Amino acid sequence: MVKVATIVGGAAGTLALMAVIMGFFWFFKSCKSFSNRASETGSSDPSTLTEWNRGVGPSSSAGPSLYGPQGAKEFMLEELEQATKQFAESSLIGYGSFGLVYKGLLRDVVVAIKRHPGIPRPEFVAGVMYLSEIQHRNLVTLLGYCQEGGSQMLVYEYLPNGSMCNHLYGNGSLNNIDSLHDTVALPFRVFVSADTGREAPTRLEFKQRLSIALGAARGLCHLHGLKPPLIHKNFKTGNVLVDEDFIAKVADAGVSMLLEKIEEASPSYTSSVNIFRDPEVEVLGSFTETSDVYSFGAFLLELITGQDEAMHINYMGSNESLIQWVQSRLSCNDFVDHRLVGSFTMDGIKDMIKLALKCMSFPGERRPDMNTVSIELERIRENEMEMTTVKSEGTAKIALGSELFASK
Repeated sequence: MVKVATIVGGAAGTLALMAVIMGFFWFFKSCKSFSNRASETGSSDPSTLTEWNRGVGPSSSAGPSLYGPQGAKEFMLEELEQATKQFAESSLIGYGSFGLVYKGLLRDVVVAIKRHPGIPRPEFVAGVMYLSEIQHRNLVTLLGYCQEGGSQMLVYEYLPNGSMCNHLYGNGSLNNIDSLHDTVALPFRVFVSADTGREAPTRLEFKQRLSIALGAARGLCHLHGLKPPLIHKNFKTGNVLVDEDFIAKVADAGVSMLLEKIEEASPSYTSSVNIFRDPEVEVLGSFTETSDVYSFGAFLLELITGQDEAMHINYMGSNESLIQWVQSRLSCNDFVDHRLVGSFTMDGIKDMIKLALKCMSFPGERRPDMNTVSIELERIRENEMEMTTVKSEGTAKIALGSELFASK
């Protein structure tokens, strides 16, 4: 009997162990499935965009919470009027591609409200619902919308530190607050720019600028990783916002596509100079992921120079013209932001300049994708952290004519 009991007990224990293993496997599989749907990057449901393109809105309704998980909330015009003091001039904080931008206090939460003239349209609601489902740490969150009073309005989270334009070259810029092919040979020297006499309120060191660039790159990378990819089409320094901890968030993701839907017109390409727009767009008549990469390269140049390059860069449509522009700035001792002196290593600034030039290469197919850009920026930042924090090798002074690109 003892032997039989032992056998029975052993069998029962084996069955119990198998049950535990199967339960753990089921739990792990469920967690993995959930993780794929709602990872730390907050991926969105690709079927929603398909429905939007077909003119069908999502079936789920918005929840009562301002930051709820159910998607965009529909606000009443009266609420937004109260939040902005009847859209008073004192609440106006900028002008962007979607129209006037107001700061408001909505249900005890500070928000940014973008106002665009237009009649109610189902395409607008469907587009807003899709865009509100795109959640990522480095994307500005779309909270809700309103279609009343002859206006279509978008309600976003408000970022207290505003646009990177304000921190690079102050408020007097032309930007508003919307707010890898083979290594290029660089047979020239890099100079630190002279003091322009127009200081921005914030002194951002090189490592901080790298972190901001990396955050923005990750935001774009998430957009390009959606199925189908979402191309920003209007990425620029003015659309890189920073929160109270200077975490970068890309603004206006999908707004260009939304405007195309509700304005019943094909996108127009203006002839005015826009240094962030890929010149190939004018030739091909359409945007691709590489168009955003080009725009990101121009953003990197502004992080390096600390200046509004719309005031300096002429139309560039080839690698030769880009290099000529860089050389012209070098000849004037006016390239690297003088405020960066003492906060970067030679290798770090060199690698960032090279990355910017790669992003702006021609033809576009030779540019890196945003995932590659993110990986490279992370590598540069880690090296900078190690060299300037651990080994204290940050440059205390940059002599004019330092050979950053001399072969080692």
